[in-house]
Amino acid sequence: MTTRILPAIGDPEAARSVTTLLSRLPDAEPCAPVADSTQLVDTLARLAGESLDELPEVVLVHERIGPVPALELVREVALRFPAVGVVLMTSDASPGLFSAAMESGARGLAVLPLSVEELAHRVQTAAQWSAGVRRHLGTGGEELPGPAGTVVTVTGAKGGVGTTVTAVQLALAARASGRTVALADMDVQTGDVASYLDVQFRRSIADLAAVSDISPRVLSDAVFSHPTGLALLLAPGDGERGEEVTDRAARQIVRALRSRYEVVVIDCGSQMHGANAVAVEMADTALLVTTPDVVAVRGAKRVVRLWDRLQIRKAEETITVVNRHTRGTEIQPPLIQKITGTRVAGTAIPANFKELQGAVDSGRMHELDAKSTVKQALWGLAGELGLVKLPDGGGRSGRFRGDRSDRGSIGGRRRRGDSREWEGAR
Repeated sequence: MTTRILPAIGDPEAARSVTTLLSRLPDAEPCAPVADSTQLVDTLARLAGESLDELPEVVLVHERIGPVPALELVREVALRFPAVGVVLMTSDASPGLFSAAMESGARGLAVLPLSVEELAHRVQTAAQWSAGVRRHLGTGGEELPGPAGTVVTVTGAKGGVGTTVTAVQLALAARASGRTVALADMDVQTGDVASYLDVQFRRSIADLAAVSDISPRVLSDAVFSHPTGLALLLAPGDGERGEEVTDRAARQIVRALRSRYEVVVIDCGSQMHGANAVAVEMADTALLVTTPDVVAVRGAKRVVRLWDRLQIRKAEETITVVNRHTRGTEIQPPLIQKITGTRVAGTAIPANFKELQGAVDSGRMHELDAKSTVKQALWGLAGELGLVKLPDGGGRSGRFRGDRSDRGSIGGRRRRGDSREWEGAR
């Protein structure tokens, strides 16, 4: 994920040198340097006034900044802008200065002259701290009024494992039970939600990327109202526009959707980038879809490790969904759980593409036959995840009250076979 870094350096030559080094750091976005303490505080105050997300993750303070002394400036920034990680750049590496800097609120000390390796380490440490603070601070009054919706992301271990089908059917199940539901396509370059639901559209998620304040009206203008009742926020038709959806834009979009809809299902595709990484990080539930074959399971393990390295989500906080499951396959859900370190959903999706082929080819996944075992399993998964409203007086499973033309079974916490059956199949 991109780290924004704001250098505060009075010496123009030193500023150019530091900016050059910052440009060599991976995933770094150097801001234009500020020349003195007053300009730094004014800049941070202006950005904070717009939004917490507009603040840089890291501020670099040079030891010869003025007119306010460096340690006093570090203290002021740390007190006024706690979501910013401050790193003091100094030629004095003594324990006394280190202690004084930490007491002032600095998150690190970078010794001059700087090396790329040390600067990268200090920036990364400060950025991680900043990200943690922002998660705890939340958004306060920035969120739009409305329900605090549940966000579920659906990510594929690799391409072709059924990520979009899973996302679409989960959203349809939640909507059919009476909830307000948004289905967002954050596979921003190759998303196919529109193709699966037979949608012709003009606006996409890219149209929200440049909006600094997503009001309910702006959001409603960007979403497509599907006949099923789903609100669709679709990937751009031109894949190159996907680059417009930055991690900051994605964070704001997810917040806006969460505040407007009871359930938000996000199709993240199988390729990770800043936007869908933010979605996975913010999600209440992160699903990882895999098929029970060696290549896909290795892909699932690779994704889990990537999320852990980037501190997006821990393995134990991820739910793996096994698609195209058969009792005869050698790789069974308990083994996948052991390999990936994730929790495997109790509902496994059976292998029966013949049921899906007509709906997929016609682009009308919402008209999939209610008798389909694949649909029943996916709607059962929606019940297991708590995305549906169960009928009044209902038990652990039952039929939903929705469109008469599409009656599917929604399970509460239904399991398609317990662990002993899986072990026996192995």
